[in-house]
Amino acid sequence: MNSGALPATADPSAADDALVAQPIGYWSGAVHKAVIKRLRDSMAGIDVTQPQWWTLTRVGAGGGLTREDVVAQLADVADGPDEVPRAVDQLLHRGWIDADERGRLRLTDAGRAAQGRVRDLVAGLRAQIHQGIADDEYVAALKVMRRMISNIDSMTG
Repeated sequence: MNSGALPATADPSAADDALVAQPIGYWSGAVHKAVIKRLRDSMAGIDVTQPQWWTLTRVGAGGGLTREDVVAQLADVADGPDEVPRAVDQLLHRGWIDADERGRLRLTDAGRAAQGRVRDLVAGLRAQIHQGIADDEYVAALKVMRRMISNIDSMTG
């Protein structure tokens, strides 16, 4: 089902009939930058960082994760190797998480309250970002990107 369209230079103002030739790298990058900027700016308004949110979510899911477990689970989404360990330290300092004698992390009451505030903020942002996009359209877009990743991963040479 390829269109055979020749690739075009990224053009944010391209008409709908020209989108088929637009580069996915530009558009996926533009969406990433816009979403992350909006999310991080909004979180800054309640004095939380995105890595802190990820950490609260992982620790809150339970299972008695250690610092090393949390760092390993979030390594693929972090911007660098120090980001998640720093978030763990910040949350320990704030008293939003604590560690038992075996180093297992858990949310404190203050951490659960903070997690609820951030969850509400993120849910509101998601609703705004997804406005006018049906769930099936969203799923289709993600499936296309997932297929592109698979195609790239299967390339040899």
